[in-house]
Amino acid sequence: MSAVVHADAASAAELVPRRGLLLGPKGWAAVLSAVLTVVLVVPVLNLVVPAHSVWHLSDYHVSLFGKIMCYAICALAMDLIWGYTGILSLGHGLFFALGGYVMGMYLMRQIGTEGHYKSELPDFMVFLDWKELPWHWGLSDSFLATVVLVVAVPGLLAFVFGYFAFRSRIKGVYFSIITQAMTFAAMLLFFRNETGFGGNNGFTDFKRILGMPMATSGMRVTLFMLTGLTLIGFYLLGRWIVNSKYGRVLQAVRDAESRLMFTGYDPLGYKLSIWTLSAMMCGVAGALYVPQVGIINPSEMSPAASIEMAIWTAVGGRASLIGPILGAFFVNGAKSWFTVVVPEFWLYFLGALFIGVTLFLPQGIVGLLRRRGRHSEARA
Repeated sequence: MSAVVHADAASAAELVPRRGLLLGPKGWAAVLSAVLTVVLVVPVLNLVVPAHSVWHLSDYHVSLFGKIMCYAICALAMDLIWGYTGILSLGHGLFFALGGYVMGMYLMRQIGTEGHYKSELPDFMVFLDWKELPWHWGLSDSFLATVVLVVAVPGLLAFVFGYFAFRSRIKGVYFSIITQAMTFAAMLLFFRNETGFGGNNGFTDFKRILGMPMATSGMRVTLFMLTGLTLIGFYLLGRWIVNSKYGRVLQAVRDAESRLMFTGYDPLGYKLSIWTLSAMMCGVAGALYVPQVGIINPSEMSPAASIEMAIWTAVGGRASLIGPILGAFFVNGAKSWFTVVVPEFWLYFLGALFIGVTLFLPQGIVGLLRRRGRHSEARA
C-alpha cells in the first residue's frame, strides 16, 4: 500500500512544473532545431543550392523571413508587457522606429561620397542646403556608438515616459491612449525636414555596413542569421524572466495589482523595468530591420504599426512567448500573400482575423494547438 502511495506521489510530482526550469527536453530540442535552421539550413539553401533547384531559397525570401523575425521580436516584447504584466501599449512602433533611425543614421554616414551629390553629407541634407551635420548626428559614424544608442535611446525614452505614467497610476485604456498619442506626436515630429531625419522620405539608398557592401547574398544571409539568433536569445531571456520570482510578480501585477500592493510590493519598479526592457527589445528589432529592408521613414511610427504588434500577439496567443512569434509569422506571411494576390482585401482580412480571434480564440493559435493536443491525448 505504501509503495502505491509513493508511486502516486512521484507521478504527481512529475506533473508539477519545476520552478526555475527554463525549458524541458522537447523545448531545448526545438531551440536547437531553430538554431540549426537559422545558421545552417537557410544559408545552405540560399548560398549553396543552385538557383534552378526547387530547394533553392531566394534572396527575396531570406530578406522576407529576416524582416518577419524582426517583427517577431517586437511581438515577443509586447507579450512581456501585455501578456504577462497586463500593460497594453499602442506605441511600441515608436521604439522600433527609434532603433531603426539610429541604425539608419549610421548607414547613411557609410555612404560617404557615393551619394547623388558626391558630398560627405547625406543627400537630403545637401538638397535642403544644410552646411554641416546637426549635433545629434555626432556619433553616427561609429558602429560601436550606434550599437549602444540602438538600445539606449528607446530605453531612456521608455524609462522617462514609464516613470511618470506608472508613478501617476495611469493604467488600462488610458495608458494605451497615451502611448498611441506619444508615437503619433513623434511621427509628426520626424516628418519635419528641419529635424534632420529626412522628413517623409526618411533614410534609404544604403551602400555598406562596417565597410562591406550590403547588396550581396552573403550579407543578406549574415543579417538573417544575426536576426534569428537574436530572436532565439530574446525568447530564452523571456522564458527566464517569466519563470523567475520577478516574472511571478509581473503576473501578479497583471492579475491583482491592488492585492500585490497590500502584500508589501511596490509595482512601480517591476512595471518600469519590464516596460523599459520591452522598448529596448523593439529598438534592437528596428536596428536589424533597417539594413534588411533598406529604408526607414516616419510611417514606422504610425499608430497602425503599433496596433499591428498587438494583433500579432493576440493572434498567436498572449502569455505564451512562443505564441506571439507564431502570430507575427502567420499575420505577416498572410500580409505578404494578400498584398501580392488581392491587396485590396488585406485590411478586411486583418480586421476579420482580429475580431475572430477575440471572439472565438481568446488564447490565439497556441491555445488552439494546446486544445487539439489535449483532445489527441484523451483519445489515445
